[in-house]
This record gives sequence, C-alpha cells and structure tokens, in this order.
Amino acid sequence: MKPQDTPIAVVGAGIMGAGIAQVAAQAGHAVRLFDARDGAAADAKARLATTLQGLVAKGRLTADAADATLARIEPVGQLSALAGSAVVVEAIVEDLAAKRSLFRELEALLPEGAILATNTSSISVTAIANGLQHPGRLIGMHFFNPVPLMKLVEVVSGLQTEPAVAASIFELSKTWGKVPVHAKSTPGFIVNRIARPYYAEALALLLEQATEPAVIDACLRGAGFRMGPCELMDLIGHDTNLAVTKSVYEANFFDKRFGPSLVQAEMVAGGLLGRKSGRGFYAYPAGAPALPAPDPAMAHAAVQAAREVTVHGSGALAEWLAERATAALAPQGFGPARLLTSAWTGLEVDGVRLMLTSGLTAAEWVAQSGITDVAVFDRPVHTEPGTLAYAVAPAASAAWQAQAAGWLQALGFAPQRVADTPGLVVARTLAMLVNEAADAVLQGVCDEAGADAAMKLGVNYPAGPFEWLARWSASEVVALLQALDGCYRGERYRVSPWLQRCARAERTAAAPQNRAP
Repeated sequence: MKPQDTPIAVVGAGIMGAGIAQVAAQAGHAVRLFDARDGAAADAKARLATTLQGLVAKGRLTADAADATLARIEPVGQLSALAGSAVVVEAIVEDLAAKRSLFRELEALLPEGAILATNTSSISVTAIANGLQHPGRLIGMHFFNPVPLMKLVEVVSGLQTEPAVAASIFELSKTWGKVPVHAKSTPGFIVNRIARPYYAEALALLLEQATEPAVIDACLRGAGFRMGPCELMDLIGHDTNLAVTKSVYEANFFDKRFGPSLVQAEMVAGGLLGRKSGRGFYAYPAGAPALPAPDPAMAHAAVQAAREVTVHGSGALAEWLAERATAALAPQGFGPARLLTSAWTGLEVDGVRLMLTSGLTAAEWVAQSGITDVAVFDRPVHTEPGTLAYAVAPAASAAWQAQAAGWLQALGFAPQRVADTPGLVVARTLAMLVNEAADAVLQGVCDEAGADAAMKLGVNYPAGPFEWLARWSASEVVALLQALDGCYRGERYRVSPWLQRCARAERTAAAPQNRAP
C-alpha cells in the first residue's frame, strides 16, 4: 500500500488513537481522525503538535517532518467524513456492542475493498465481525502503548478474516516502522496470553509466603527483565491487571492455568492499586526497598573451608560453574574435579550438595540421596553477578546454610534465601512462560518466531520463550513442570503436548541408534 494511495481513518482520539494517527501520518498517509466527543480530535492534534515540537527540540525530528506530519492529520466532526478511506482503524472503548455498532456504520460508508481494523486488546475479532455483511475484511491491528515507540503490532485474524486482508495489514504495519506478527483470535492473543505466568507465579509464591515482593523482583531483574512482576503490577495497576487476568480466565472457560490470585483480589478490594493509589506491593514514591548487600566474608569463609569440590553435570552451565569454581579455589591451590555423567548440575563440597533446581525441592533431594546438607539454587539466565534465589533443606546444618550462601557469592551471585519451594523463582516462571508459548503454537495462535518477537517487543522481555527453550531443553522444562504439578496438583502446571513431543524427540535423538548386524 503506497501512502499516497491509501488514506487512513482513525476512530477514537484517545492516547491509542492519537498514537496510531501519528505513526500513519509520519509514514506519509493522509489521516482523518474522528472522535464521537466534540472537539476531541482537534484537541488530540493540538497535543500531538506539542509532542512533535518536543522531538524537534531534542533533535529527534526535523521541523519540516513535524510540520508535514501535522499537515497530514485532519480532525473531522462526522463519521461520514471517513468515506473513501482505504483503511479504518478503530480505537474506541473496549466494549463489544460499541465496536459492532461502529463497524456496521463504517461498512455502510466505505467502499467494498476498504479494510476495517480494530485495536482491541482483549475482545474476539470473530465476535466483533459477527453481523457485518463482509466479515472477511475485519482484522485485528493491536498496537501497544505508547504507539509511536512500541514496535509490535499483533495482526489478529478472526475465523472469517480473509488471508489477503491479513497480508495487507501485515505489510502496511511494516511500512509504518512496526514489527507485525500474525495471531489467531483467541483470548489474550499472543502477548496478554503468554505473559500471564509472569504475574501469576509471583502471586503464587506470595500466597504461600515463600518470599517477599522485593526478592521476587530482584531475582527476575537478575534474569534480565527490566522490571520484576510485583513492581510491574504496581505500575500497570492491580485493578487493571486483575481485570485482564479475569477476562482471559473467563474467556478460556475458567481454565485453572489462568486463574486470578487471592493476593491480588484482596489488594484491589482494599484499594492498594499500585503507583496510582500510592501503595501496592510497595509504598510510593519510595518504591521497592533495597535488599541487603552480600557479605564478602561469607564467600571467603565458604571457600576457605572447602577441602574437596566436584562440579557435577555437563553442558554450558556446568562448564561455567567449573570456571567460576576454579577461579574461586585458585588461592587455595587446587581446583574442582569434574563428574560429567552426573544426573544433576551443581557443586559437591566435602560431601554436601549445592544443586541447580530441577523443580524438586531440597527436601526431596534429601529423601532421594540420604544427604542431609542440600541446597538448591535458581536457574541463572545471565552468568553476570545478579540476585539469585536459593533454598536449603529444612534439616540442613547451620554451617551448611551459611556455606551455601557463601558459595553462591563466590560464584558471583547475590544470593537471596527463599522457602524450599519447587522451581524457586526464575526457573518456574520461565518454564511456565515457555509452556504457555508452546500451547499457543500448538493451537495455531502464532508460530515460534512470532511468539519470541511479540514478547520481546510487546513487553520488553530479555528473550523470547523459544529462545529460552533453546538455551535450556524441553526435557528439563518438562521435568520442572512435572515437579510443580506433583507438588500442587490440579490443572495449573499441566505440560503442553507440544513440549512433551519436543522432549520425546530429544530423548530419541540422544538414545543410541539400533544397528542391524
């Protein structure tokens, strides 16, 4: 679609509609902006002029480009003024009846080849199209706020959306400087569906008093996320986050995987909505409290006390542990032994164990091994210094409890002790994100590349779920989810059939091949 041949209309002059109008105009399209409230479209253009002037002042936009963008946007006072538009993007209230009514009016105004796009974030595109004479030309075009800055556009096809319409909007999004991903109209589309475990696992840990919000946030920031889930829910607003969770839960016929949290429901009932109310998980403007700094003396004491150290396991993480343990032990004049064939990854120090979580608790490892002094540590996503959760078996000696924290410091982490809960913090969260993405692919909501792009661009994840899976393994993720399911039971931690197939394929590839004599 060439801009000069493609007049764009935007209905709704709020934050999202004005942003959509801006990116379309900056791409060279003539844009008609309509809002049912008198004067709203003109006010939106005036605000945009101020925004563009600010960009010019900062050197991010030329004055000529700002003037040209504004000149292409025409506020109009009547819906009939949108006649002749090639594409109309709706950005009105999230209400099915209101959207259906609007699109029926637009259908009567526009030429047969015009495309109708909805910016809905949660309503079924199939349902919105119901009642149109030509439902095949309705498509979801879900932008993210703020529209001019966020690159992702979910191009959402309903059951009757014509493939050519989806392809046209996909290409149009690219000309607007966006990164489009195809999605099927299912509850939450891609981002709002796959992201649910990021909040849900934090809330589940808080419900069972496994740790504090500040620890959860620090651990996930240590894994590369820009914001932890608790501070992010405070920013979004707990009322908004709970409403989205309820919407996805109800739309999935009350699937327990998407169930809302009693912790968050109680906060909303009490008016603890986050930043906008002055208090959520944290009090504002102070925000999250700082965690205690690690004590270097603990690392020194743990290493000094070691007489025999073995690094167990194979793979990149085991290799990294061996390098770090070698560096830590160098002043002692000896290095760690290696046991590549071990069924677990971690350190054995004078007969006691510091183990990478597989989903089993430290207490479960004690029951299996007969060794009392066991600690488990969370999955390091980055091998740079950062906060890392760990747990110690309830019956472990006081000496080992201190040494476990000391060894994690010696390896370069800021350890934070949590309750002996399966999967700890990061590992269980990433496993659930991967599992949800796997089900989305299984159900045809998106493909693997689309899921990765959507989560990185839509919610600024440090990696996509399938990128994490590539660094991990389907077998390990399945084992961790099964451990969670074994602890909690119910539907929440059921393993995606897509992941199960991947795990079987891994085992088949790793097994010795039968050879004919």
